[in-house]
Amino acid sequence: MKEFLELYQSKEQGFTITPDMFVDIIHESPEVTLPPKTAQELREYTSQLTFEKLDKPAIIIGMGTCGLANGAQSVYDAFQEALKKGNIEAMLIPTGCVGYCAEEVIVDIKLPDYPRISYSKVTPKDVPTLIEKTLINHEPLREKVLGIYSQGEKNSWGDLPEISTIPFFKIQKKIVLENCGVIDPENIDQYLIKRGYEGLQRVLKTMTPEDIIASVIEAGLRGRGGGGFPTGQKWKFARQSSGDKKYLICNADEGDPGAFMDRALLEGDPHRVVEGMIIAAYAIGATEGFIYCRAEYPLAIKRLKKTLADAERYGFLGDNILNSGFSFKLKIKEGAGAFVCGEETALIHSIEGKRGMPRPRPPYPTTEGLWGKPTVINNVETFANIPVIIRNGATWYASIGTETSKGTKIFALSGKVKNVGLVEVPMGTTLRQIIFDVGGGIPEGRQFKAVQIGGPSGGALPESVIDTPIDYENLKEIGAMMGSGGLVVMDETTCMVDLAKFFMTFIMSESCGKCIPCREGTKRLYETLERLTQSYKNENDPEEALLRFQGMVYIERLANVITTTSLCGLGQTAANPILSTLRYFRDEYEAHLYERRCPAGVCKELLTYKINTDKCTGCTLCAIKCPAEAIVGERKKAHYILSDKCTRCGQCMMTCNFDAIYVE
Repeated sequence: MKEFLELYQSKEQGFTITPDMFVDIIHESPEVTLPPKTAQELREYTSQLTFEKLDKPAIIIGMGTCGLANGAQSVYDAFQEALKKGNIEAMLIPTGCVGYCAEEVIVDIKLPDYPRISYSKVTPKDVPTLIEKTLINHEPLREKVLGIYSQGEKNSWGDLPEISTIPFFKIQKKIVLENCGVIDPENIDQYLIKRGYEGLQRVLKTMTPEDIIASVIEAGLRGRGGGGFPTGQKWKFARQSSGDKKYLICNADEGDPGAFMDRALLEGDPHRVVEGMIIAAYAIGATEGFIYCRAEYPLAIKRLKKTLADAERYGFLGDNILNSGFSFKLKIKEGAGAFVCGEETALIHSIEGKRGMPRPRPPYPTTEGLWGKPTVINNVETFANIPVIIRNGATWYASIGTETSKGTKIFALSGKVKNVGLVEVPMGTTLRQIIFDVGGGIPEGRQFKAVQIGGPSGGALPESVIDTPIDYENLKEIGAMMGSGGLVVMDETTCMVDLAKFFMTFIMSESCGKCIPCREGTKRLYETLERLTQSYKNENDPEEALLRFQGMVYIERLANVITTTSLCGLGQTAANPILSTLRYFRDEYEAHLYERRCPAGVCKELLTYKINTDKCTGCTLCAIKCPAEAIVGERKKAHYILSDKCTRCGQCMMTCNFDAIYVE
């Protein structure tokens, strides 16, 4: 590897790895083994990596978890079989998720001298037609076209939209996700051609650790895992902490319901995260690091393992990185999926082989962390921002976003929204823009009701505040928090009390049980919400009478006690779903408590099924289908529902052909 390192460090072209530089490095480095042998073959290989001067078509298939769940492997196999059967030469390239999960499986086809064309919702049945029309006849399969990536090539498809003009992508600014869905995440050479490891070479060759930290502080990068603590300040504390050994940890234990940002990033561009970690390790003086990834992410772990092996083979990891004298070793630690291990001290305990439970702070991990040594923990997205800050400069990065929240933020958009997917927008973008411009609004003509931001620790926000520019301070002001970036959209069919109960179920079951406010308080909150969503079992029950008497005061008081007395950040934000829904949807709570009804028609025991006698024809079909024999009436005369016997199963409503049955 010695020759490789010398070549790598002596190039006059600067820090960017150009195709010619790449050819020289690889060709003259016998320890870096690739199938091509001659310089000409390497140049052809490099052209394929950049899709320049292709001599045969390239077929790029989105094979992240979302793509695979929609059948990407079957599509890949169908292409492979069809190409072999037709004796057609083409490159089959797997890639990560481009973010437009609602349109998976996404297949891009790049022909020599033609723009890269993207097809959506591809199935194995579409493969023969795609091969015939696009690969052979050089025509687009228009009914499947998502858009084209214009690169100045010959374009006989001028009427097709460019990807950047599609509403889903139009207001996005891809910095962290720039390579996701574009390159093969398991091919280090494609990452190198995309300026990969350029930032690492720059810091090792021209910057001191203090320079790096100052640059991150100037950039204004804040932790993307939840609270938004300034990243550079955290690194500075760790750098100044005394210790014979220091550690670096990447928190990839993504546990929020509806969140899949870290997973998609690790599956689509793992080298970027690793490069950011190496730079961070050099800045704080760490020699060993861990990527703590939940075991439920097998594809991310598989790709990470190859990433670490390739990075070490190329000299970017291990001993004496790029002849700099700096050494850093990185390991993967698979977590068991405990939500509490997203809290940094609980995560540290888990790596140490202990039960994942938080401990009081101070001391903070930057002074006493893993095995008692100074430790920095950042999440996946935070580390992925580092290479671009080093490459493009702190001033450039700080020019994006708001006054207090710089850069971009990735959101996982899901729920009752048309365009489910992964979205990266500048800080300061409003929730309305994300939900309606990028997300396409609410399907089936329904009305927007709320969006849950930040997972269980965040808050449910109504339409009245969704024009608020997103940054850390603004979200706190309106009763939510950024969290890791989950956005779950709800329409008018969502009951906010039921939603709060769902999150309390999750939080209650995921509590580590160490502190009483979280362990017992969340259980009591859940039980209270359970009572609100059920019919009263016993009107004389003292607890039910007390709840009716104290009303919202009881719920709010208990929620505030949990918030102010819990041990860790997760417990301190455990009541946020209730506090935010109480703040904006108090009328729904009162309807459940005092009127014993669910305005959204979700809470089954509070529903009353009735028959519109003007519409009922007396066909008796509903009475026949009713399992509780709660519907009575004579044939060809209006029927009635006996509410005392009704089990609220909804069979009558589904059976009625005259829309005579309704719910109050």
